[in-house]
Amino acid sequence: MAKSKRTSRNSASRTSQKNGSAKDAIALLKADHRQVEEWFSEFEKAKDSKRKATLAKQICNALKVHTQIEEEIFYPAFLEATEDDDMHHEAEIEHKGAKRLIADIESKPSDEYFDARVTVLSEMIKHHVKEEEQPDGMFAKAQKSDMDLAEIGGQLEARKIELEAESSFVGKSKKLSEAA
Repeated sequence: MAKSKRTSRNSASRTSQKNGSAKDAIALLKADHRQVEEWFSEFEKAKDSKRKATLAKQICNALKVHTQIEEEIFYPAFLEATEDDDMHHEAEIEHKGAKRLIADIESKPSDEYFDARVTVLSEMIKHHVKEEEQPDGMFAKAQKSDMDLAEIGGQLEARKIELEAESSFVGKSKKLSEAA
């Protein structure tokens, strides 16, 4: 029974992707990973400090949204479906370390350690992504579980849009108050 349930959910997930609706959870999270990897690569090549600051801000904002949707939606669903406390807890701890570094990057955008902080964040995220995406990692276990990845993907996408709108509004509010 569980296998046929999983198969129908996975095929429903593939169908929804083909029809242009929400991606499944794994596809959405991997797309976030690829985007942040691209920005880290651009940061490494950038020479201009303004360009680096812009990229670092994009990276930090994207990672804050990504970690929040994983922690609010994906990780609890993963833990419920797999009961893999170790993998879940390790991912949560890795997020906490990244969030501390993000806070440092955002609070000290022009000190002499700025580039080093972004580089270390990049290394932390690469490690975290590798663990999530490896053949026996969190994403593979999620795909083998009875998680409804299409449904969770829809929830992730909706929450991501909501958080991005909030951060956009906060950014605009800050700029307006600074200009006044």
